[in-house]
Amino acid sequence: MNLTEAFAYLDSHSNYDRTGRINSPTIERMERLVAAMGDPHTAYPVIHITGTNGKGSTSQIITRLLMARGLKVGTYTSPHLERINERFTIDCEQISDEAFCEQVAAISDLEVIIGITPSFFEIVTAAALRWFADEAVDVAVLEVGMLGRWDATNVADGQVCVVTNVGLDHADYAGPTLADIAREKSGIIKPNSTLVLGETDPELAHIFRLPPCEKVYERDIDFECLTNELALGGRSLDIRTPTSMYSGLTLPLHGAHQAENATLALAAVEAFFDAPVPYELVTEGFSQVRWPGRFETLGHQPLVIIDGAHNSHGADRCAEVFFGDFDPAGRRILLIGCLTERDPKKLLEAFRADEFDLVYCTTAPSPRGLPAGELAAAATAIGCDDVLTIPDLNQACAAAYRTMVADDALLVAGSLYVIGDARSILRKLIP
Repeated sequence: MNLTEAFAYLDSHSNYDRTGRINSPTIERMERLVAAMGDPHTAYPVIHITGTNGKGSTSQIITRLLMARGLKVGTYTSPHLERINERFTIDCEQISDEAFCEQVAAISDLEVIIGITPSFFEIVTAAALRWFADEAVDVAVLEVGMLGRWDATNVADGQVCVVTNVGLDHADYAGPTLADIAREKSGIIKPNSTLVLGETDPELAHIFRLPPCEKVYERDIDFECLTNELALGGRSLDIRTPTSMYSGLTLPLHGAHQAENATLALAAVEAFFDAPVPYELVTEGFSQVRWPGRFETLGHQPLVIIDGAHNSHGADRCAEVFFGDFDPAGRRILLIGCLTERDPKKLLEAFRADEFDLVYCTTAPSPRGLPAGELAAAATAIGCDDVLTIPDLNQACAAAYRTMVADDALLVAGSLYVIGDARSILRKLIP
């Protein structure tokens, strides 16, 4: 099987990324699939991560901390920005095209033998679990695709389960309340696992403490970030964990919220080893953290930033970093596109779109992309003064960048589909 054949096979299966729909949410297909592969996910311990926001950053920090301890670490995240290979890494190196095709081909053969039709996400998840076993990783860091209980990654039993937070997202499958969403996310907690809980709302935290949860470390009780200050290229942190104090840490990620992710990650790695992490390994691990597309700076003078914020909670944090930490001197320009399941008015309000000097509205390059005209109408409705509608993302990026002068700042956000393509487009435009 070559890449063209692998993508054709994947495209012939139901794909939430493309349709926004999940057919018969269940874990049973995935259980049958991994059983036919010999249960590769049992060949290594797992750190399993769910939450509404921050899963990706937390998984990357955990991965770097584990690598600093000398472990061979498989990491599975979703979605990807530019290439599907980004979802599968070992020691932060993406899977090769050849290995990717080999894994997909193996699952294609099994589909025929066992007579099931898995989804796109189930196939890709199974490929990751099998690749990690083939490569004999010491530990796998698995990021939940959606919610938890019936997510394809939940065939694995996490030795450590991490919950970043609970927000009102994917309510079609778990709503309508935050408590309903919390119950779905709590489905990744298994007997004998340790839960590292980032959600602090008492009513929601209570849901996670229910059986089968046996051991839990909670934010602001067992671990916390004591100092979180702006530093050159990121944040300066002091962190207390269940076992230790770590002072004067530097994290090369932008935004005060990244301190929450770093604290959660460090507590999770301590829980995994059931021991403190030596200070020098924490500093080494933190220093290596990279997470493309999450408040990533592509250019200076003019400043060009892309951020994967795609819901109101993430957009609020993105705006806080843009206006607070960066505080651009020149014009503030927003280029935004989102999906149809988002409330465009609420999303734009969270981004503080009316505080930008210029707003470019585009159509996210996805079958689920909200038409640029509808997004522009919402921008006008919340009081944005200067709104331009350019449906084609290529043209929108070019128009926004070419009108900028040295002191201006461009923020591209609203959907991972937007920033994934915009990342490629803008890197060609920026000298």
